[in-house]
Amino acid sequence: MALHLPAIVTLLALFLFLYSCLAVGMARTKYGVAAPATTGNLDFERIFRVQMNTLEHLVLFLPALWLFSEYVSPVWAGLVGLVWLVGRLYYAVSYIKDAKSRGPGFMIGFVALLVLMIGAAVGIVLRMMAGL
Repeated sequence: MALHLPAIVTLLALFLFLYSCLAVGMARTKYGVAAPATTGNLDFERIFRVQMNTLEHLVLFLPALWLFSEYVSPVWAGLVGLVWLVGRLYYAVSYIKDAKSRGPGFMIGFVALLVLMIGAAVGIVLRMMAGL
């Protein structure tokens, strides 16, 4: 029961990434950037970077989310995960519009990620010290 929120957040994060993949495919057609090229049109490049940055952050976010869920709290993991999602969405929309405006969205997601990672590390150490 308690794992429903982090599970939902996981699915939302995966759907966000899937959408970014589809957006890159559509942008290839729209801007005439044939695979395997990843440069040639600045509008395409911003959409492509959003996809790659999202992938890079998913690699850190998903394990941190689930470690925090196990060692701290699944409810809090889910809530912090929702903050991460909001940050990533804000980042994506901002970056696609103007690359220079991506900072606030990045920071929201990055801080949420740090909370999950540091919280998980503290939770693991505390359980180890308690002999659990």
